[in-house]
Amino acid sequence: MLSELKLLDATLHRTDTQTRMPFRFGIAVMTAAPHVFLKCRYEIGGQVVTGIAAEGLLPRWFDKSPEKQADQEIDEMLQVIRLAVAFARQAAPAPAFDFWRQVYQAQVAWAAEQGFPSLLAQFGVTMVERTLLDALARAERCNLATLLRENRVGLDLSAIHPELKGHTPAEFLPAQPLTKIIARHTVGLSDPLTAADLTPENRINDGLPQTLEDCIRAYGLKHFKLKAQGDVDLDLDRLRAVAQVITEHCGNNYAFTLDGNEQYREFPRFVELWDGIQADAALSAFFENLIFIEQPLHRSVALDPDIAHIADWENGPPVIIDESDAELSALEQALQLGYAGTSHKNCKGIMKATAHRCLINHRNATENTNRYQMSGEDLVNIGPVALLQDLAAQAALGITSVERNGHHYFHGLTPFPQQISQLMLTQHGDLYTEMDNGFARVNITNGELNLTSLNAAPFGVGVEVPLDGFEELSL
Repeated sequence: MLSELKLLDATLHRTDTQTRMPFRFGIAVMTAAPHVFLKCRYEIGGQVVTGIAAEGLLPRWFDKSPEKQADQEIDEMLQVIRLAVAFARQAAPAPAFDFWRQVYQAQVAWAAEQGFPSLLAQFGVTMVERTLLDALARAERCNLATLLRENRVGLDLSAIHPELKGHTPAEFLPAQPLTKIIARHTVGLSDPLTAADLTPENRINDGLPQTLEDCIRAYGLKHFKLKAQGDVDLDLDRLRAVAQVITEHCGNNYAFTLDGNEQYREFPRFVELWDGIQADAALSAFFENLIFIEQPLHRSVALDPDIAHIADWENGPPVIIDESDAELSALEQALQLGYAGTSHKNCKGIMKATAHRCLINHRNATENTNRYQMSGEDLVNIGPVALLQDLAAQAALGITSVERNGHHYFHGLTPFPQQISQLMLTQHGDLYTEMDNGFARVNITNGELNLTSLNAAPFGVGVEVPLDGFEELSL
């Protein structure tokens, strides 16, 4: 008997955060962003249980409309959270998947009427979804991996992917969540690579590594995520410089992904970049350790069969979608076009991602291949909630290499009161370690993150996070 959920009330809290160094990706440069926490109180099987979710509101990802200002994008992110909460209040009591689907379908209809980007609209739904999964895990006294594998959420895989009719998540998800995950380190487009790239103006003296070579030494990094900016000559120069640093410090013990960041609107232009890589002896050798290429085409054309000729690319590497994974049908469309899979990040949805992971594992099994992939990607996630919940989901889905960059662009948990750092150090001392200033930072050792304590928590977070002092927003 599946537990039914009913939303009783909710609160939304906001604080502002600043990066320790600029993060340049695609058309955006991030130096600051609001961080919000959503707490929802549910009635679940006669119990009253609270669940939490959090996210940094990062402009220029959910909606890459160049004419919009950052403040407008932030307002719209808050708008879709508020709207999803309103739909959740109207939803009839139901098991988790059916409850989520009520909110999802209402938000889809609203977004279509208003002309809102689907990826942005569904971000609001994912915030509610995370609170209900957290609350349900607490009510069931289990972790997220158990909720998903034993299908205590009531997920109907065929409602998202019809070819999975008759199958259950237990057939495709790991028997146990991963206890360690490889941290795939983002190399931003303006990140300094060596000490020679540091100047008195851009040097940071906060005790954390800044250059790529220092990060490799400090964290024992072995997986990386490189960025493309859409200019073939500039991209080739940057890739040569990054490749030199990685191979100098890692030898051949490395792997990496290349993020196209939607910088191309024509596939032949991206193939031109690939041909330039193959024509360069050093780059060609470096790219033998490529895992996949992520979303090179802009979302407006990435699933257009007249433009996305992925299947026709002879001898091309695996290509996955990321920003294009907005509608539930996007992965199947992508696979038909020759893409190899998609990414997971919690801001795109966990139950959707669970169905995606099951489809990918099903395809690999039935076709006797390992071509299809699901990656773990980031949205500058930081603790004390967002990072831990994202890692818990990646562990439950069995994604072994996950992009992590919040530890690099933020100075640990210094954006939050020191009390929160102490809670993380006490409860999650495997994932966090203490800095000289008494605040916590993510502990990457030998290029890996230890997830033992967060797997022991209901949904990643093993303590109640105090929100005193944060601005409470209207809902």
